Amino acid sequence: MTFSKGWFFFFIILLWLGAARPALADDPKAASKAPAAALESERVITVPGDPDRPVDLQMTIYTPKGPGPFSLAVMNHGATGNTAPSDQPRYYLTFSAYYFLSRGYAVALPMMRGYAGSGGHLLQHGCDDVAIGLDAARDIRAVIDYLKQQPNIDGSRIVVAGQSFGGWNTLALGTLNVPGVKALVSFAGGMRANDCADQDTALSDAAARLGARTATPSIWFFGDNDAVFPTPVWRAMYEHYVAAGGPATLVAYGQFGADSHNLLGSAAALHLWVPELDAFLAKVGLPHTQVSPEYMPTPAPAPSHYAALDDMQALPYLTEHDYAYYRAFLNMPSPRAFAIGPHGAASSSEGFDAQLEALKLCGKASSDCRLYAVDNDVVWTRPSSVPVATRFAQLGDVSAVPYLNAQGREGYRNFLKMRRPRAFSISSNGAWEAVSLGIDPAAEAQEACNRLFHHCRLYAVDGDVVWPESASRK
Repeated sequence: MTFSKGWFFFFIILLWLGAARPALADDPKAASKAPAAALESERVITVPGDPDRPVDLQMTIYTPKGPGPFSLAVMNHGATGNTAPSDQPRYYLTFSAYYFLSRGYAVALPMMRGYAGSGGHLLQHGCDDVAIGLDAARDIRAVIDYLKQQPNIDGSRIVVAGQSFGGWNTLALGTLNVPGVKALVSFAGGMRANDCADQDTALSDAAARLGARTATPSIWFFGDNDAVFPTPVWRAMYEHYVAAGGPATLVAYGQFGADSHNLLGSAAALHLWVPELDAFLAKVGLPHTQVSPEYMPTPAPAPSHYAALDDMQALPYLTEHDYAYYRAFLNMPSPRAFAIGPHGAASSSEGFDAQLEALKLCGKASSDCRLYAVDNDVVWTRPSSVPVATRFAQLGDVSAVPYLNAQGREGYRNFLKMRRPRAFSISSNGAWEAVSLGIDPAAEAQEACNRLFHHCRLYAVDGDVVWPESASRK
């Protein structure tokens, strides 16, 4: 896949998920995925690019509340190979921008030449990845020079960041030794030029050339399931960069989602990079603590692995008639959240702080609403600890349940028809108790069983048999 004559192809993936997806400024649905506080201060302006190659660049600027002067964060975008640069929309919705705003930075997002509303076009340099990055870096330097002249910007405290191709251009900027730039941040930074016979080797060799000419500390974020840069590729890049003298910290965070190249596309990834970036900025003496929480979404709970995301039968409190609400949630783009109340209330939301909104909507119909799923993960947890699922028997195998007489087995059959959350407890003398719904049916079943009998133990909770595999079958 290549551009028509006159263009060369950078095989770089621009974030195309959730709030980090570039979006048209007049797209209200996309804007709903941004914090209102950021959009209130948003300005789209035109600034001069590299004076040696005059061109006007489109840039989006956000400033925190207050007079400043603010530390400055410049965030550089990537590129997508299946859309002409001029047809690609302005880059302005990204969790990285929200992060820097929450730490008190003014944030600038310039568009590369030829992209969106910027003039000119990128030059061809064959397989010279360094020259390609430096062309963009000189425009970034011009943007910084412009911003330093603004009275509300502290030009002595600057961090430059970028994702994918923007991350590569950020590393290239490090070789220009721009005064005031104290840190470089690369999210899955790199590039692919189709003029290279061996793109991987060209990239690692180019990384060494950049590292040899850079004194500014950088932090690199990469995952093991990056669809653009496989693990051996980015590890070779980093090792060559550091071996050549480039001061860098690598955050290898493992697997994330279907493609870790889209790290910035989901609030669910914030816990992977925000603490690491905070620590890095603290180390280089830049602002790193949250001072304006309104710019960041509610942190997503960790996945609970309670059930598969699309397992309708696992939904607590809901009936088959309510499943349509959950199906609608599954069709929503991220960020998204689904909340459930103990009296059958359910709500879903998409947008910047989908979790908070889903809980608010659910709370209008029921008390004690809790999150069931966020983005692509089930986060629902049981109120009390229960034994882990075992392989003692299949849930529906009534004959396998120990100690029960005929009446007890009929009670277990009825338990299997109960709505979740539910629990079934048994005693060695054949007594049993089944509880469905409520806040904590597992605890209620145990308490009710033990109130009349002794040594009761949970046999099944929700869709799992939790009876010990080593126990006898009677």
